[in-house]
Amino acid sequence: MDVKSFIKAARLRTLPLSVSGIIVGAFLGNFKYIVIKTFQNCSDCHTLNTALVFWLAIFTTIGFQVLSNFANDYGDGVKGTDNNREGEARMVASGAITPSQMKRAMLITAFITLVLAISLIYVAFGKDNFWYSLLFLSLGIVSIIAAIKYTVGKSAYGYSGFGDIFVFLFFGLLAVVGTYFLYTKEINFSIFLPAFSVGLLSTAVLNLNNMRDRVNDALSGKNTIVVKIGATYAKYYQFFLIFYSCLFAVIFVLINYKSLLQFLFLLAYIPLIKHLRFIFTNEDEQLLDGELKKVALSTFLFAILFGLGYVLL
Repeated sequence: MDVKSFIKAARLRTLPLSVSGIIVGAFLGNFKYIVIKTFQNCSDCHTLNTALVFWLAIFTTIGFQVLSNFANDYGDGVKGTDNNREGEARMVASGAITPSQMKRAMLITAFITLVLAISLIYVAFGKDNFWYSLLFLSLGIVSIIAAIKYTVGKSAYGYSGFGDIFVFLFFGLLAVVGTYFLYTKEINFSIFLPAFSVGLLSTAVLNLNNMRDRVNDALSGKNTIVVKIGATYAKYYQFFLIFYSCLFAVIFVLINYKSLLQFLFLLAYIPLIKHLRFIFTNEDEQLLDGELKKVALSTFLFAILFGLGYVLL
């Protein structure tokens, strides 16, 4: 077994994007304890649990992301979607990893992720919040199933244009609102606004990926939204995803305004504005591969700056 091939299949460059929602939810929920106390020798049980919730949430989300990447590599590989793919090679399609090896890796990753999720639920809710624990355990199981069913199986929803909804819901709403709830045990409906922002930015990364693969996906029967609406409208779709992500964050700040520092996150949109300019002037879809890292890291930067705008108050 070639470990390097599995590392490539895990697509480590996607991990900063996957934890962005956790960071935003944690900042808004109780992040000051993590910033101040995590690396101190502190006997405060509440403080230690707060830090544990954060790190367990981070590693659980990374587990979901790696599982999704393995499943995507496997699903597209066995269906032949990646056979004529340009750019970064996929491991199953290239033969570096056999389908049976990838299935085994998916099962191991799913098991580890589920263990992390259960640990997170126990630390966050303890023994006294059975219904909260049951709800989050159910969400964890649904997340594992959704990660696998994106491209695996005859009814893979990624082949019907529903991948965007999955990314928006799981990497936006569930990540931000779910993490916030782990800390506060309550729902503040204004939290949905930055959750929308992270979800839309995460969807923009997927849309960009689908724009790059549009021709090959169409030939392979993978009917993403980009395949359905075409290259030109996909560019406008990308614009609206990024524009509304900014708008929702601005509305949240205006509702909860205390200082101009809360607008610090706007710095993350400088590279995104340059990205949109490139999108509308570029005609070679293969050149979009280099933009993926820009949008993913901008989303991560958004999460950090958005949270710091509150910590620095």
